[in-house]
Amino acid sequence: MVLGVSILVAACSNAEQTPPSAGAPQAAQLQQTQALPLEVSVQEARALQEAGAFVLDVREPFEWEAVRIPGATLIPLGQLAQRVNEVPRDRPVVVICRSGNRSQEGRDILRRAGFTQVTSMRGGLRQWAAAGFPVVSGP
Repeated sequence: MVLGVSILVAACSNAEQTPPSAGAPQAAQLQQTQALPLEVSVQEARALQEAGAFVLDVREPFEWEAVRIPGATLIPLGQLAQRVNEVPRDRPVVVICRSGNRSQEGRDILRRAGFTQVTSMRGGLRQWAAAGFPVVSGP
């Protein structure tokens, strides 16, 4: 697992030297240099997020308000096929949900829509929070 995170961070080359506001160019570089696996751990998802990946939450609005990853974007799974144009194609996408099941479906919807740099986060927001990664709540 540590090796996987190291590989993802290394693929982003200057991840530690570039300020967070410059994440999108790093993500574009990752997109060009390495294909994403179908599923990643929460640690790998965090490394991708820090490198500028787009974090897509496919849960329902009430779940989103209870707890979410800072900087994530909400598009409920039932609306995703109609709203794929709201997901950027120029950077990697990490799809998340509560436990990891809906995120796989969301990833597959995006793949069918032509997205190639998309992955699902294994374990979902539950494991993200259990790992001590940041979460926020509220509308």
